[in-house]
Amino acid sequence: MPLGLCYLVMCRIFGLLRSCRRTPLEKDIELMVLRHEVRVLKRQLHGRVRYRTTDRAILAALSRSLPRWRWRCFLVTPDTLLRWHRELSRRKWKRWRTQRGPGRPPLGDEIVELIVRLGRENRRWGCVRIQGELRGLGIRLSASSIRRVLRHHGLGPAPRSGPTWKDFLAAQASGILATDFFVVDTIKFTQLYVLFVIEIQSRIVHILGVTDHPTGSFVTQVARNLAGDLAERRRSFRFLIRDRDAKFTASFDEVFSSEGIKVIKTPVRSPRANAIAERWVRTVREECLDWTLVLGRRHLDAVLRDYVQHYNEHRPHRGLRLEAPSPVATISPTPLSLSDIARHDVLGGLIHEYRAAA
Repeated sequence: MPLGLCYLVMCRIFGLLRSCRRTPLEKDIELMVLRHEVRVLKRQLHGRVRYRTTDRAILAALSRSLPRWRWRCFLVTPDTLLRWHRELSRRKWKRWRTQRGPGRPPLGDEIVELIVRLGRENRRWGCVRIQGELRGLGIRLSASSIRRVLRHHGLGPAPRSGPTWKDFLAAQASGILATDFFVVDTIKFTQLYVLFVIEIQSRIVHILGVTDHPTGSFVTQVARNLAGDLAERRRSFRFLIRDRDAKFTASFDEVFSSEGIKVIKTPVRSPRANAIAERWVRTVREECLDWTLVLGRRHLDAVLRDYVQHYNEHRPHRGLRLEAPSPVATISPTPLSLSDIARHDVLGGLIHEYRAAA
């Protein structure tokens, strides 16, 4: 840093002398250049000429006091002189940029350590996902602050974005269910079909059943089970969104019609009409199924049961202002210290949950 300041001072001094005496001073400066280059050559008689940092500063400062047509006395090209000048000037401005002025107070060491811990233990989490996890611990930070800490420690996660759905009536979201099938391949390449239902407003997910033969009797029976659970919890819905899959039989629709729920079929080849259900399928695959070897139907049923419990009770959701669909843990009114935060492993450590230590 001092070298850059000294260099600028030399440029100002040579410029002042040049303004006083033009032609004779230019000859003297040219002689100074030649004499300094002779000293450089004497230091190294063999091989490529190597300039020290002080040599570059002196020659670059002298070049600013000579006209361009007199630069032929230099052993280096004009482009090299200009590059030396830019590098020396940049040192001054780099020092100015590193001096932090007034602004936001720096984050505490414990908070920075917690952000780094979450980033390292959950490499697939984005900044908003970490922000929601911290909010559940009573720590409110902006996503930009989290991103800056992660990048400083070499943990910058890739930005994640998801599809949006604004085609349906948002005002009636509290009375809408969406259902769909998705397929999972086992370790023996056997296909298992999973039928689920998601509540549009609360994003609560219900796994209706897992089977390798989705017959009409199967979908009808799981529909009766869901209708019974909704009646027991005194939950009422008006609409059920589903696609035109042939596995949804007329008896399946009749079960919901008897409960006063109107079945709405999506248009042909329009997955965005059932975007909430399609997005959940992507989430469960990216966070759970793509990282699990499924042994069979019972194993898949157990894995989905644990993941759905994590999804409904703990995982923050962007569509719910980073809150869980059905949270069971209360948010601490005051920020917790690092020692008060405990990690709970889900699915054998595939997913981590962070709560206040008991």
